[in-house]
Amino acid sequence: MRYGFLIDQRKCIGCHACTVACKSENLVPLGVYRTWVKYVEKGTFPYTRRSFTVLRCNHCDDAPCITICPTKALFRRPDGIVDFDQSRCIGCKSCMQACPYDAIYIDPITHTAAKCNYCSHRVDQGLLPACVVVCPEKAIIAGDLDDPTSEIHQLVAREPVSVRKPEQGTRPKLFYLGADEGNLTPEVQTRENGYLWAEVRPDGRPGEAVRGTEFLPGPADARVAYDVWHPKPWGWKVASYLWTKSVASGALAVAGPLLALGALNERPVFQLGAPLVGLIFVTLTALLLIWDLKRPERFWYLLVKPNPTSWLVWGGYILLLFGVLAFGWAVTALLGMSTFESLLRWFGLPVGIAAAGYTAFLFGQAEGRDFWQSPLLLPVLLAQAAVAGAASLLLLGALGGASFGEAGWLAIVLVGGMVVLVVLVTSELLSPHPNLHVAKTVELLTHGPYRRELLLVGLGIGVAVPLVALAVGWVSGALAEWSVLAAIAALIGLWSYERVWVSAGQDVPLS
Repeated sequence: MRYGFLIDQRKCIGCHACTVACKSENLVPLGVYRTWVKYVEKGTFPYTRRSFTVLRCNHCDDAPCITICPTKALFRRPDGIVDFDQSRCIGCKSCMQACPYDAIYIDPITHTAAKCNYCSHRVDQGLLPACVVVCPEKAIIAGDLDDPTSEIHQLVAREPVSVRKPEQGTRPKLFYLGADEGNLTPEVQTRENGYLWAEVRPDGRPGEAVRGTEFLPGPADARVAYDVWHPKPWGWKVASYLWTKSVASGALAVAGPLLALGALNERPVFQLGAPLVGLIFVTLTALLLIWDLKRPERFWYLLVKPNPTSWLVWGGYILLLFGVLAFGWAVTALLGMSTFESLLRWFGLPVGIAAAGYTAFLFGQAEGRDFWQSPLLLPVLLAQAAVAGAASLLLLGALGGASFGEAGWLAIVLVGGMVVLVVLVTSELLSPHPNLHVAKTVELLTHGPYRRELLLVGLGIGVAVPLVALAVGWVSGALAEWSVLAAIAALIGLWSYERVWVSAGQDVPLS
C-alpha cells in the first residue's frame, strides 16, 4: 500500500478551497501552509494565460527529510504516508533544508516542524483527506498507488503525468496531470515584490535570485502572480557555528602533529593553549547549535532519541568526543602528565578532521539545497580548519612570545590552507554547474549582491592581507608580530565566506 496524490492541472480553478480545508482540518496557524496554490502567468497581453499549481508534501518513497531528522520526528507509515511526531521534534530545521519541495514549515505555536500528513487521522477512519473532499472540480485525487483498481493508479498508469524535481531521486508520490513545466520549475519563474492581493515579505533575498532564467527551448516568461512565503531556515547562527567549529577543530588538528614532531616547542602557550582554544570554541559551537533550535530545551533528544541515519546525530557525537579529547589534553598539560599528553596530541589530527569534516555529510543530506551538494565541500571544510587553526595558534604564539621558527611553521600551514581554499572555491564557482539551481546560486556569488563581500572581505581581507603581512614579517624578521594581523584578517575573511555561503545557498526558491 502506497498512498499518493494526483493533481489534475486541467481542472484546478485556483479557488484555494484545499488550502482553507487543510487549515481548518489541521488547525494550521496563519502565515504557514501545508497545502497552497501558486498562480503562474505566461504570455504577453493580450495573449496571456494563468494556471494554478497546488503544492504540498510529496510523501516521497525515498524522503530525505526522514533521513536527516535527528530524532525520528519524521517517519514513514506502512501505508507510505510520511508523518511527523511533534513530541520528538527539536526544531533544528534540517528537514526544511532536506526537502526539495519547500513542503515543511515551523509551526509558530508549537515551534516544531509540520507539514501535510495526508490527513492521516482521517485516513485511519477510512476517510479521504480534507482537501480531496472539498475540491469542487475533483482536481485532487488521492488513493493507493499500488491498488490496480484505484482511480489514481489507473490515471498514473494511463496518462502522461509529471512530478516535481525527478532528478532529486526522492521518488515523489505527488503527480501532476497536464502541468506546464514552467509551473513546476521555480528556477525559471520571475517573482515580483508584490502580488495583486499581497506583498512579499522582505527576507533579504536578492532580486537576482527570484528572476526567471532562460529555459530549455527558449526564454521562459513564467511570472508568479501569487504564492506563499518561505523564509530561509538558517541564518547567522549556522554561519557562526561553521566558523567556531573550524577554529576548534583546526586548533587541535594543527597543534597536535606540530607539537608531536617538535615544530612547536613544548611550552604552556601551545601545550595548554591549543586544547583550551579547542574546548572554548567547541563549547561555543554547541551553544550556537542549541540556540538555533526552535525547541532548545529538547537538545538532549539527540542523545536519547537518535536517528542513526542523520549526520546531525553523528556530528553531536563527534563534537562530544572532541570536547572530551580537548578537556583531557588540557588537564594532562596542566598537571604535567607528559606521557599522557604526548599520547593525546596524536589524536588531535584525526578527531579534528572528523569535527571539521562531518558537516560536509550533514549538508550533503540537505538535498533541497543543490549548491551545498558539492563534492568539494569536504576538502573545503578541512582547508578552512587548517586556516582557522593556524590563525588561532599564531595569535596564541604572539601572546606567548613564539619564536621565529614556531611562527614560521604556523605561517606555512596558514598559507597552505589559504591557497588550497582559494583553489577549491574558485574551481567550484567557475566550473560547469550540474543544474540551473546551482548556476543561479553561483551567479549570486560571482555577479550578484554577494560579489563585493566575497571579493573585498573573503578574498581581500581574508587572503590578500594575510599573505602580504606574512611576507613582510618574513622579510623583516618580525614574523611573530606581523602574524597577528595575518591571523585576524584570515579569521575575518573566513567568517565572511561562511556567511555568504550559507545565505546564498538558500536564496534560490524551491517552490
